[in-house]
Amino acid sequence: MIGTDVSVAKQLLEARKLVAIPTETVYGLAANALDPEAVLSIYKAKNRPSFDPLIVHIGDTEWLSKLITHLPQSAKDLIKAFWPGPLTLILPKSELVPDIVTSGLPFVGIRMPRHPLTLGLLKQLDFPVAAPSANPFSYVSPTTAQHVADQLGDKLEYILDGGPCIVGLESTIVSFEVPDHPKILRFGGVDQAAIEKVIGPVKISISNNSNPSAPGQLDKHYATGKPTHLVNKPYELLQFNQDAVFTIGYGEGLFDYNLSPTENLDEMAQQLFTALRTADSADQKEVAISKVPNTGIGKAINDRMTRAAG
Repeated sequence: MIGTDVSVAKQLLEARKLVAIPTETVYGLAANALDPEAVLSIYKAKNRPSFDPLIVHIGDTEWLSKLITHLPQSAKDLIKAFWPGPLTLILPKSELVPDIVTSGLPFVGIRMPRHPLTLGLLKQLDFPVAAPSANPFSYVSPTTAQHVADQLGDKLEYILDGGPCIVGLESTIVSFEVPDHPKILRFGGVDQAAIEKVIGPVKISISNNSNPSAPGQLDKHYATGKPTHLVNKPYELLQFNQDAVFTIGYGEGLFDYNLSPTENLDEMAQQLFTALRTADSADQKEVAISKVPNTGIGKAINDRMTRAAG
C-alpha cells in the first residue's frame, strides 16, 4: 500500500487506478486527468461534490499548449519564476480537458509540483494527473503518507511515500480568467509579495462561498470533526479550559500543540495540518487555535484556520 516505487505508481495510473502522490504542499489523490472515468473515481473516493474543480499536475511545460488555449505574458513570467513549485494558474482550458475536471467551467487550474518523486513520475506518464488533496472532502489535508493511509487507505491502490511535505499548505492559486488582470483566489505556498515582485500588483479575491471557481474557496474546509474556535492572539487561548478544549498556538505559551516556539511562519505552515489532526484525535471535545502574523505565508495559514473554524 505505501511505498517509494515510482514504476508501481506509473503502472497503476496507466491502469486507471487511484494513487496518492507526494508534493511539496500536501499529498494528492491522483488519476489520469484526461480520462473522465478515472477522474470520477477521485470524486467518489473523496466524497467530493462535483461543483468543486480539480487541479491538473504536469511534469513538463510542453503540456500547456495541449491543455489551454491562451497563455498571458504575466502567466509566463510566473511560470518562469515559480515552477516547479506551489503555484497554480487558472487558465482557459482546451477541449482536451474533460469538463469533470473543471466542474464545467471554461478554465482549468494547472501546476507543476516540486517534489522530486512526483515530478519524476509525471515526466514518465503520457498524461497529466488531476490531484486534489488525498483526504475526505473538507477534512484536514494530509502531509504524510500515513495521514493518507489512515483515511483513504481502503479506497486507493498505492501511496507513493515522499516523506513529510516541506511546505505543508496547498498551492497559491492565481487566476487569469481576465488575461490582463490576474487575481489571487487562494493564498498558499507562494506569498503575495513574491508574486507582485514578478508581475506587479494583483487583485485579491479570496472567496468564501458554496459555488467555488477554484479549490479551497468553500466556507468550511480543512476542518476537524470538532467545534473549532479562532482567536486573534495566542494569549487569548488562556480563556479556554484545556481539559475541554485542545489549544493550538505559537511562541512561548503552554499550548497543547505549539506550531512554532520560535514563531517561524514556515514552521507554522508545515505543522498546521498535523496540529489539526492531533486535535481531532485528542480527548478534548473542542479545539481553539490562534491566528498568526498576517504576512507572507501567514496569510495562507490564517485562511486555512478561518475555514477550519467555518
